[in-house]
Amino acid sequence: MRPINLTEPIPARVAIHQVSRWPLWMLAFRPFFLGGGLLAFLSVGYWLLILTGHASWHLSIPATLWHAHEMLFGFAGVVAVGFLLTAAQTWTGVASISGKALMWLTFIWLAARLAFFVILPDIAHFNLYAALTLQVIWWLGAITALANMLLKANSKSNYPFLAILAVLCALNTLYLILVLEQKMQLAMAVVDTAVLVMTLLVGIVAGRVLPFFTAKGLGLTEQVCTPKIDKVVLYLSVLAITLFFISKLFLSPISPAPVVASVAVLHLARSFYWWNSKVLKIPLLWSLHFSYLALGIGLMLVAISFIGSTVAFKDALHLITIGTISMMILAMMTRVSHGHTGRTLTIPHYMAVAFALVLVAAITRSLLPFIIGPHLAWQISALLWLVAFLLFLIHCTPILTRRRVDGRRG
Repeated sequence: MRPINLTEPIPARVAIHQVSRWPLWMLAFRPFFLGGGLLAFLSVGYWLLILTGHASWHLSIPATLWHAHEMLFGFAGVVAVGFLLTAAQTWTGVASISGKALMWLTFIWLAARLAFFVILPDIAHFNLYAALTLQVIWWLGAITALANMLLKANSKSNYPFLAILAVLCALNTLYLILVLEQKMQLAMAVVDTAVLVMTLLVGIVAGRVLPFFTAKGLGLTEQVCTPKIDKVVLYLSVLAITLFFISKLFLSPISPAPVVASVAVLHLARSFYWWNSKVLKIPLLWSLHFSYLALGIGLMLVAISFIGSTVAFKDALHLITIGTISMMILAMMTRVSHGHTGRTLTIPHYMAVAFALVLVAAITRSLLPFIIGPHLAWQISALLWLVAFLLFLIHCTPILTRRRVDGRRG
């Protein structure tokens, strides 16, 4: 094969082939974690500019609904998929998506982010239709890739992840359709339901990794597992999500509060059983434990919000979206980036600061609006978030874009 002459034009097919062999496209966690981190920083940065009056908003989708969509379906969605497609290779022994297929799937996700800002005067709501189409294609591509691995290995214990991704895809689709039909309150109810679905995913993943990571990190001979509680948490979580969805979309008088409170108690019980004070010395452990603790507290506050005005529902929900989902995402992205590139699980001190900043951001957004005012609390929380994810990008961008340090592929 003759060497390529850089003075000659490179055929598009050759260029794409060369790009698809970059380390970035070796496993799904690489582009999806990097993309998720960039979206977390850029979208919240823009959101902060809007909150402070330094940026205007003229799109057909309200800014609050765009923010909710990008944080849940854009940011949390892509990181969840990146984690599952990477972990499934370990669980099943089947090669995960990589190369050109992963590259195109990433570009579809990126195109969906940009589509919101593409306005065509001759086509009403073109941006929303484009974003909807691209999001559905991306979800279906991700689900197909994961299903291919799990079905080949007959990995039945992991089939629930396919169901969860399918539900998130359906909710994402319904959300954008409702926005197109100008049914904004129903759209927000859908995205709130999706948050609860994401907590189901967090609960399942935490049940697998937290006891294992804790035992491994502390050098313990046994994991503290809670198999009976795990099963009850799964079934009650599904029931809580169903009741919440029915009560919000169909205005049912049935309150999900008792079931949500029961799920919260079980999460708090697992958090208590798994806790070991020695984790306070290891940022990659305490960040996961505190993020999981925030789930139990957050769900309890959500339950309380259903039965009185003491706690605002949105404030309680943000303890989960920031304190649980986002903080666990930040910790897991950091840990997986190290572990799957052959690096030790030793992180710089500023990453521990990043974890702490997200935790403080969650407390600020969910608990301080009544003390310092909602607008100021939102701004401070967003600023803390930005610093945290900037630190993540500084630390993990070189890791995610370079080859493994041990020379292996992945």
